[in-house]
Amino acid sequence: MRSEELLERFRERLRSVEPIRREGRVVRGIGLTVEAIGLDLEIGDLCHIFPGFAEEGRLAAEVVGFHDERLVLVPLAELRGVRHGSRVVPAPEALHVPVGPELLGRVIDGLGRPIDGKGPLRCRRRVRLGGAPPSPLQRAPIREILPTGVRAIDATLTCGRGQRLGIFAGSGVGKSTLLGMISRNAVCDVRVIALIGERGREVQEFIERDLGPEGLERAVLVVSTSDQPALMRIKAAWTATLIAEYFRDRGTERGADDGFGDAASNGPARSRAGGR
Repeated sequence: MRSEELLERFRERLRSVEPIRREGRVVRGIGLTVEAIGLDLEIGDLCHIFPGFAEEGRLAAEVVGFHDERLVLVPLAELRGVRHGSRVVPAPEALHVPVGPELLGRVIDGLGRPIDGKGPLRCRRRVRLGGAPPSPLQRAPIREILPTGVRAIDATLTCGRGQRLGIFAGSGVGKSTLLGMISRNAVCDVRVIALIGERGREVQEFIERDLGPEGLERAVLVVSTSDQPALMRIKAAWTATLIAEYFRDRGTERGADDGFGDAASNGPARSRAGGR
């Protein structure tokens, strides 16, 4: 028998083989954490918890630690329906976030899923969430002024590209209004705004009243409200950072095909231009 025939027979056998599916089960749940047995995963790995016996309604969870040969999981959604013995299945891949100019004008959650009712995202590229910041020696000094469009800031508290700026005040005195003014008027091509820990009713108010249609047109909003799990809010911060870094790199690369000039070198999180 020729080698080509042997190879084809081997391929046919592989197509008919049923893969072994690893599964665990929930053995304990305390507060917002779940303990599971039967799986060998690393910290940071994702898995799915199935509250019922069907494949629908699965809950994403992340491995955050170990205890007595058990995995300690923190879900990214409510633990509704999870009970002792619920199935736990490893996720096929790590968490990836869609990136691209198609994100402009969209509102997404902490995992990069659209929540604005405008249909699915058409991004052609997905980037794994997480990563190391650039080396401190690769960060350029802050030398250029970033006009915010707010005269009081530009005149007395001049900001530079890559600089961090904190806005601290009590509730109801205009922090969101000021953020909307900067987002609408700042001299930059792309705005990446993360609304983390906001009340649910305040998100729509910010989009319609403070940001407005013109501001939303060149912005990406990442939203994780105060009623969501703490891990989901952390993911939202990382997602916003990753998206900002994507647009930053498109703005600093010569000949980028996205059509952005000097895009997000104006201060994304962990920017090489000297920001966080």
